[in-house]
Amino acid sequence: MADHPNVELLRKGYAAYGSGDIDVLNELFADDIRWHIAGRSQLAGDYEGRDQVFGFFGKLMELSGGTAKLEVHDVLADDDHGVVLVTGTATRNGTSFIGNDVHTFHLRDGKVVEFWDSPVDQYASDEFWS
Repeated sequence: MADHPNVELLRKGYAAYGSGDIDVLNELFADDIRWHIAGRSQLAGDYEGRDQVFGFFGKLMELSGGTAKLEVHDVLADDDHGVVLVTGTATRNGTSFIGNDVHTFHLRDGKVVEFWDSPVDQYASDEFWS
């Protein structure tokens, strides 16, 4: 049985993120995308629209010296939602971070319209990114 089209959309998005292919991400993100980053670190908050989301990606790379990476473990999706289980890694100020995370997506018409970040260990994530 073939994967749901939204599984393929999300896999394509993570591959594009991993390779820095902003053109593909631009194609996959709705103009009015909403991006929610949990916690209390300097990265936490709500980002509205592609420009702010791409600005968040830039800040993430700036803070980590370009070391922030995601390893996808599984992708689940249906017509409206997707869930991606990931492990994130980064190095910052000589300290390494490894954290499991659950990414939840709202999808509509072949586009990501909303994203929620849910770190398994929010305290460790906040400490690293603060």
